[in-house]
Amino acid sequence: MRTFTTNLLAITFAIFLTSCSQDEELLTSNEETTLEVSADLVIEDAFAQEILVEVNKHRESIGLSQLAYNNDSKVKAIEHSKYMATKNQISHDNFFQRSDYLKAKGAARVSENVAYGYRSPEEVVSAWLKSESHKEAIEGDFTHSGLSVVKNEKGIAFFTQIFIKK
Repeated sequence: MRTFTTNLLAITFAIFLTSCSQDEELLTSNEETTLEVSADLVIEDAFAQEILVEVNKHRESIGLSQLAYNNDSKVKAIEHSKYMATKNQISHDNFFQRSDYLKAKGAARVSENVAYGYRSPEEVVSAWLKSESHKEAIEGDFTHSGLSVVKNEKGIAFFTQIFIKK
């Protein structure tokens, strides 16, 4: 009887713990959806700067001018990388809002590349160059760029590079 009571208490306790777990709110696919970002995110500025170096090496190798750093696009890139890292999913959600913001700041054209999971600047740039649409942005008629790398609580890196022409 004592074993039965002990087992019953253990099962009751396990059910109590699992039934009290906090559910995550479901998000709609509305363009204006906002997501509160996790406090466990880490912004990797040095990693982002190294990616810009790699992108510029590629551009120079094919006779294009280097992309200059742009703070406005970097701010938007960080916001978007945080958004993706919190959702644990890559996307171009709300791109037109970022584009409109940057155009209001003087950009004539805007494009972006996103990625996740790569461990080095060379890996992410190589992957982008193997994709026609990402390569088109890297080799496009742009003058400036802002980049961000944000790691989530699991250490997975989320990348956003925003290209603008001024």
